[in-house]
Amino acid sequence: MTRSIISTDKAPQAIGTYSQAVKIDNTVYLSGQIPLVPETMELVEGDMRTQITQVFNNLTAVAKASGGSLADVVKLNIYLTDLDHFPVVNEVMSEFFSQPYPARAAVGVSELPRASQVEMDAVLVLPD
Repeated sequence: MTRSIISTDKAPQAIGTYSQAVKIDNTVYLSGQIPLVPETMELVEGDMRTQITQVFNNLTAVAKASGGSLADVVKLNIYLTDLDHFPVVNEVMSEFFSQPYPARAAVGVSELPRASQVEMDAVLVLPD
C-alpha cells in the first residue's frame, strides 16, 4: 500500500487537523470543501450558484493535484444547510460532470464550518 498526502495552494488550505486529500494506491479521498476562495480563505461572495461553483472549483484543484480530475470521481457527498438548494446543485454539477455520473449522496445538515451553506467531499479512483 502506497499512501501520500495531497496538497495544493490552488484550493483552500485545511482549516483544521486534516489533509486536503489522501491518496492510497490509485484511490484518492478528498476532504470536504466549502466555498472558500483559496487566496483569501474567505467565503466567496454571491448567490448559491456561485458558492456551489466555488466548491466544485476547489474539488477540481485538489483532484488535479492528485493526478486526476472530477471525471475520476466515483462517489460525491453533498451537505446542504437547506435542501431547497438541491436543484441548483444539480444544475451546477452538470457543468462539471458528464455521464456516467458518480454515485452521490445529498444530506441536509443544521450547520457547516464558517457558516457555509454547502460542503462536498469525494472519492476518486485514478486510472492504472
